Amino acid sequence: MFIKYNLPADVFFVSVFPSLCCSGPKTFTVEEAVEAIGFGRFHIMLFLIMGSTGVTEAMEIMLIAVVSPLIRCEWQLQDWQVALVTTMVFFGYMVFSIVLGLLADRYGRWKILLLSFLWAAYFSLLTSFAPSYIWFVFLRAMVGGGVSGHAQGLIIKTEFLPIKYRGYMLPLSQVFWLAGSLLIIGLASVVNPTIGWRWLIRIASIPGILLILVFKFIPESARYNMSTGNMAAALATLQRIAKINGAVMPEGVLREPAKERRGRFKDLIHPKYLRTTLQIWIIWLGIAFAYYGVILASAELLERDLICGSTAPPVQDPGNDSEESLSPCHCRLFGPAAYQTMIISTAGEIALNPLNILGINFLGRRLSLCITMGCTALFFLLLNICTSSTGMIGFLFMLRALVSANFNTIYIYTAEVYPTTMRALGMGTSGSLCRVGAMVAPFISQVLMSASFIGALCLFSSVCVVCAISAVTLPIETKGRALIQIKL
Repeated sequence: MFIKYNLPADVFFVSVFPSLCCSGPKTFTVEEAVEAIGFGRFHIMLFLIMGSTGVTEAMEIMLIAVVSPLIRCEWQLQDWQVALVTTMVFFGYMVFSIVLGLLADRYGRWKILLLSFLWAAYFSLLTSFAPSYIWFVFLRAMVGGGVSGHAQGLIIKTEFLPIKYRGYMLPLSQVFWLAGSLLIIGLASVVNPTIGWRWLIRIASIPGILLILVFKFIPESARYNMSTGNMAAALATLQRIAKINGAVMPEGVLREPAKERRGRFKDLIHPKYLRTTLQIWIIWLGIAFAYYGVILASAELLERDLICGSTAPPVQDPGNDSEESLSPCHCRLFGPAAYQTMIISTAGEIALNPLNILGINFLGRRLSLCITMGCTALFFLLLNICTSSTGMIGFLFMLRALVSANFNTIYIYTAEVYPTTMRALGMGTSGSLCRVGAMVAPFISQVLMSASFIGALCLFSSVCVVCAISAVTLPIETKGRALIQIKL
């Protein structure tokens, strides 16, 4: 019996003899190779090494919060001078973030990451020998410039991870930031009262130096190599990862993408990405403003005992009304209880991580960020409620958890939304705007808060509301979306 096909001759021929008409070689993209290789031992190594960049970054950034009382005492600094130290750190971060992002898109993520670690370690060690306040400010600004390049570690992780693992593994990187924050606070509680803040800075630079030694185990991003036309290096990297994971590469030849110029600022404001870029910048600025505001406000609350909206100074012994004790530069050093409170509130950064991961993967990046930003605004206002020290610690704990979740989500979203040819520049410019918020935060947390506690809290809360609205109205949702190689 014969079956009659009512098909045109050419369609019938292709359907019955596909091997005769489609004789071209099979091809695959980097995205398809990454998905085929899957998650394995290489990604665990990648997670541990690149994630550890968060430990060093957290230690360098959090260092200012734990040495501020000591440098205030040693150099008799006023409030604005202490705030200026943090501002200049983030000024260095802001300037170099754009430069290093541009260079990373042109010369490679791995090279810029290595350079940034060498730079930060060198100037951090020099800071410990600073002979004066001016030198201290300048050298910490240089450290901030080096730390700005650490974001390339996140980009490398993002570009090697399969789609379904990005929403889980990237938020878990917060564990490393938490570890760095707790480590520097713990070290400060022991080192500051004994051998001083200069030795604390020297000890804090050790993890970064050690991490440089293991960078050789992580290759340059295959996506970056493809964007430069270096197909041989990209293919070699993918084959190496497949071998480590015990996986099989896709059949065929690695497909070369269309050539496109890399690292151009005008691409960020191209009509296709203009709205996304502007809203991302607003969110980054606001999140950093809130995040570092919480950190510095915590230190300020502990140092000055500003609770229940009171601006009254701590009660002084009537018999000790010396000029030094009444000076705004009077020493108020942290005690054991203050360090304990800082450790507890910092531990809050991991508290909402499981919920944050679920929200990112099930609600999407935009809605999840909107919810956490809205809750951050609420808890800022709750800080004004008269409560016990335990209650204040609880509010600070929740604030640290929420601002940490905000950072998790926007980091992931920014790394996913831009194509490979402009991903590092997108992260760099976002990081730069982020530091604008961080530069303003010290003057609100360390200056305005002393004058008007409720005014400072309302300002922080209002900025968070603006960010929540910007998040939910972002034009692109990246949940479950493949990374784009070139600008479409």
